[in-house]
Amino acid sequence: MQQVERDQFWMQKAIDMAAKAEAHGEVPVGAILVKDDEIIAAGFNHCIGLHDPTAHAEMQCIRQAGSILQNYRLLDTTMYITLEPCAMCAGAMVHGRVGRVVFGARDLKTGAAGSVFNILQHPQSNHQPEVVEGVLADDCGAQLSQFFKRRRAEKKALKQNQAQGAS
Repeated sequence: MQQVERDQFWMQKAIDMAAKAEAHGEVPVGAILVKDDEIIAAGFNHCIGLHDPTAHAEMQCIRQAGSILQNYRLLDTTMYITLEPCAMCAGAMVHGRVGRVVFGARDLKTGAAGSVFNILQHPQSNHQPEVVEGVLADDCGAQLSQFFKRRRAEKKALKQNQAQGAS
Protein backbone atom coordinates (compact mmCIF):
# COMPACT_ATOMS: atom_id res chain seq x y z
CA MET A 1 0.00 0.00 0.00
CA GLN A 2 1.34 3.46 -0.93
CA GLN A 3 1.91 6.02 1.85
CA VAL A 4 -0.97 8.22 0.59
CA GLU A 5 -3.36 5.27 0.70
CA ARG A 6 -2.06 4.24 4.12
CA ASP A 7 -2.57 7.78 5.44
CA GLN A 8 -6.13 7.83 4.08
CA PHE A 9 -6.86 4.43 5.61
CA TRP A 10 -5.69 5.49 9.06
CA MET A 11 -7.34 8.91 8.82
CA GLN A 12 -10.65 7.15 8.25
CA LYS A 13 -10.09 5.43 11.60
CA ALA A 14 -9.54 8.85 13.20
CA ILE A 15 -12.78 10.05 11.58
CA ASP A 16 -14.52 7.06 13.17
CA MET A 17 -13.16 8.19 16.55
CA ALA A 18 -14.46 11.71 15.90
CA ALA A 19 -17.92 10.22 15.32
CA LYS A 20 -17.66 8.67 18.80
CA ALA A 21 -16.91 12.11 20.24
CA GLU A 22 -19.98 13.51 18.53
CA ALA A 23 -22.13 10.65 19.84
CA HIS A 24 -21.04 11.74 23.35
CA GLY A 25 -21.97 15.38 22.66
CA GLU A 26 -18.35 16.40 22.22
CA VAL A 27 -16.75 18.40 19.40
CA PRO A 28 -16.02 15.69 16.80
CA VAL A 29 -12.25 15.40 16.79
CA GLY A 30 -10.61 11.99 16.71
CA ALA A 31 -7.04 10.76 16.88
CA ILE A 32 -5.19 7.49 16.57
CA LEU A 33 -1.55 6.63 17.09
CA VAL A 34 -0.04 4.03 14.79
CA LYS A 35 3.21 2.10 15.22
CA ASP A 36 4.37 -0.67 12.90
CA ASP A 37 1.07 -0.50 10.98
CA GLU A 38 -1.03 -1.13 14.09
CA ILE A 39 -3.19 1.19 16.16
CA ILE A 40 -1.61 1.37 19.59
CA ALA A 41 -3.89 4.09 20.96
CA ALA A 42 -7.02 5.99 20.02
CA GLY A 43 -8.82 8.95 21.47
CA PHE A 44 -11.57 11.45 20.93
CA ASN A 45 -12.48 14.75 22.54
CA HIS A 46 -13.74 14.45 26.13
CA CYS A 47 -13.44 18.11 27.20
CA ILE A 48 -17.16 18.71 27.80
CA GLY A 49 -17.94 15.45 29.57
CA LEU A 50 -14.83 15.46 31.75
CA HIS A 51 -14.91 19.23 32.37
CA ASP A 52 -11.27 19.18 31.33
CA PRO A 53 -9.78 21.58 28.79
CA THR A 54 -6.83 19.19 28.31
CA ALA A 55 -9.01 16.22 27.31
CA HIS A 56 -8.42 16.70 23.59
CA ALA A 57 -8.43 13.66 21.31
CA GLU A 58 -4.65 13.83 20.91
CA MET A 59 -4.03 14.04 24.65
CA GLN A 60 -6.30 11.06 25.28
CA CYS A 61 -4.37 9.15 22.65
CA ILE A 62 -0.93 10.18 23.96
CA ARG A 63 -1.80 9.23 27.55
CA GLN A 64 -3.11 5.85 26.45
CA ALA A 65 -0.07 5.17 24.26
CA GLY A 66 2.38 6.02 27.04
CA SER A 67 0.62 3.61 29.34
CA ILE A 68 0.51 0.84 26.72
CA LEU A 69 4.14 1.30 25.63
CA GLN A 70 5.31 1.92 29.21
CA ASN A 71 7.30 4.84 27.87
CA TYR A 72 6.77 8.57 27.60
CA ARG A 73 8.68 8.53 24.32
CA LEU A 74 6.41 7.59 21.43
CA LEU A 75 9.23 6.90 18.99
CA ASP A 76 8.53 5.67 15.47
CA THR A 77 4.82 6.47 15.70
CA THR A 78 2.39 8.39 13.51
CA MET A 79 -0.45 10.45 14.98
CA TYR A 80 -3.53 10.81 12.77
CA ILE A 81 -5.88 13.63 13.79
CA THR A 82 -9.00 14.92 12.08
CA LEU A 83 -8.17 18.53 13.02
CA GLU A 84 -4.87 20.39 13.09
CA PRO A 85 -3.50 20.16 16.63
CA CYS A 86 -3.56 23.09 19.04
CA ALA A 87 -0.46 24.39 20.85
CA MET A 88 -0.98 22.10 23.86
CA CYS A 89 -1.32 18.96 21.76
CA ALA A 90 1.49 19.92 19.39
CA GLY A 91 3.76 20.51 22.39
CA ALA A 92 2.89 17.09 23.81
CA MET A 93 3.69 15.47 20.46
CA VAL A 94 7.08 17.21 20.36
CA HIS A 95 7.87 16.14 23.96
CA GLY A 96 6.68 12.60 23.23
CA ARG A 97 8.83 12.40 20.08
CA VAL A 98 5.97 11.39 17.77
CA GLY A 99 7.64 10.75 14.41
CA ARG A 100 4.90 11.87 12.02
CA VAL A 101 1.78 13.96 12.48
CA VAL A 102 -0.94 13.63 9.85
CA PHE A 103 -4.02 15.81 10.08
CA GLY A 104 -7.16 16.46 8.06
CA ALA A 105 -8.75 19.88 8.43
CA ARG A 106 -6.79 23.03 9.22
CA ASP A 107 -7.69 25.04 12.32
CA LEU A 108 -7.41 28.67 11.33
CA LYS A 109 -8.10 29.87 14.90
CA THR A 110 -5.79 27.75 17.05
CA GLY A 111 -3.81 25.46 14.73
CA ALA A 112 -0.23 24.86 15.80
CA ALA A 113 1.01 22.96 12.74
CA GLY A 114 1.28 25.99 10.49
CA SER A 115 -2.08 27.77 10.50
CA VAL A 116 -1.53 30.08 13.49
CA PHE A 117 1.66 28.71 15.06
CA ASN A 118 4.15 26.11 13.92
CA ILE A 119 5.13 24.37 17.10
CA LEU A 120 5.60 20.99 15.45
CA GLN A 121 8.39 22.19 13.20
CA HIS A 122 9.79 25.11 15.13
CA PRO A 123 13.50 25.33 14.27
CA GLN A 124 14.56 25.68 17.92
CA SER A 125 12.72 22.56 19.07
CA ASN A 126 14.76 19.52 19.95
CA HIS A 127 12.34 17.34 17.95
CA GLN A 128 10.47 18.14 14.75
CA PRO A 129 8.05 15.50 13.51
CA GLU A 130 7.25 15.15 9.85
CA VAL A 131 3.92 16.88 9.19
CA VAL A 132 1.41 15.88 6.51
CA GLU A 133 -1.70 18.01 6.24
CA GLY A 134 -4.95 17.81 4.33
CA VAL A 135 -5.52 14.04 4.40
CA LEU A 136 -9.28 13.56 3.86
CA ALA A 137 -9.58 17.26 4.73
CA ASP A 138 -13.02 17.64 3.11
CA ASP A 139 -14.46 14.76 5.15
CA CYS A 140 -12.84 15.98 8.37
CA GLY A 141 -13.96 19.57 7.79
CA ALA A 142 -17.52 18.54 6.87
CA GLN A 143 -17.83 16.51 10.06
CA LEU A 144 -16.91 19.57 12.14
CA SER A 145 -19.00 22.01 10.08
CA GLN A 146 -22.12 19.85 10.30
CA PHE A 147 -21.68 19.49 14.06
CA PHE A 148 -21.44 23.24 14.65
CA LYS A 149 -24.27 23.99 12.21
CA ARG A 150 -26.52 21.55 14.06
CA ARG A 151 -25.44 22.96 17.42
CA ARG A 152 -26.25 26.54 16.34
CA ALA A 153 -29.67 25.40 15.09
CA GLU A 154 -30.36 23.64 18.39
CA LYS A 155 -29.43 26.78 20.37
CA LYS A 156 -31.64 28.91 18.13
CA ALA A 157 -34.58 26.53 18.56
CA LEU A 158 -34.07 26.50 22.34
CA LYS A 159 -34.08 30.32 22.42
CA GLN A 160 -37.26 30.42 20.35
CA ASN A 161 -38.95 27.86 22.62
CA GLN A 162 -37.95 29.85 25.71
CA ALA A 163 -39.27 33.06 24.16
CA GLN A 164 -42.57 31.39 23.28
CA GLY A 165 -42.85 29.92 26.78
CA ALA A 166 -42.30 33.36 28.34
CA SER A 167 -45.13 34.96 26.35
